[in-house]
Parts: sequence; C-alpha cells; structure tokens
Amino acid sequence: MDWSIIIYCGIITFFTRFSMIASQKKDTFNKKTKTILSYVPSAIFPAIIFPLVFLDNNGNLDLENNPKILASVFAVIVGYFSKNIIATIFTGLFSYWLLIFY
Repeated sequence: MDWSIIIYCGIITFFTRFSMIASQKKDTFNKKTKTILSYVPSAIFPAIIFPLVFLDNNGNLDLENNPKILASVFAVIVGYFSKNIIATIFTGLFSYWLLIFY
C-alpha cells in the first residue's frame, strides 16, 4: 500500500507539472527570458549542496575538522580544470573517502 501511494503521488505530481510545460508554445519565451532562466540551475545548486557540506547533522555550522569542505575544494579544482562532471564526482567521493578513513 505504501508504494502504491508513493507511485500515485509521483504520477500526479508529474502530470501537474508536465501539463504546464506541454501547454506552452515553443516560442512563448523571448531570448532575454530564456537567458535569465538558464541561470536557474546555477542558483539552485549551491542552495542544495552548501548545507550538506557546511552543516552537521544537528544543523549547526561545522567548519573545524570537516572533511567534506576539503573534499569539496578538491572536487571544485578538478571540475574547473577538467570540465568533466564524472571526474569531479569521483574526485569528491574519493577524496572524502580518503579523508574519513585515513
């Protein structure tokens, strides 16, 4: 029963959001609006990632001996120079793993 409710809610959520996108014409947005909307993922990404890196489980700021910060710095450096998302992800994961276990 629990899974059926989750699937049902997911389907309802998908169709309510998809209906707004499908009903729009492709030429609805002008070039300036499309340019502004292209910055939305860049604005949302830090809001999702920063709390996971800088806050502990209780929601307190954790800047001392936090391996997530150093692993994030390594990942950002690799991402900046390589421009490869897979290399960035693996660098962050591997460096975090090394910092935790060694």
